[in-house]
Amino acid sequence: MPGRPARRINEIVHGKRAISADTAIRLACYFGTSPQFWMNLQGRYDLDVAEDRHADRIKKEVHPYAA
Repeated sequence: MPGRPARRINEIVHGKRAISADTAIRLACYFGTSPQFWMNLQGRYDLDVAEDRHADRIKKEVHPYAA
């Protein structure tokens, strides 16, 4: 992608770097999508990683509110 080092794109693809707002705008321009599309993908990825890492501990520590 023009304007971004190949290494940065490689790190994003391999989950070693997050998509920043700046990169989301550039990806949107390049691929004809919206920046929000790329930010949503990043957010979903972040949630998936957090669930994989912390879900068991959180389920033990946090209990549903009983009204």
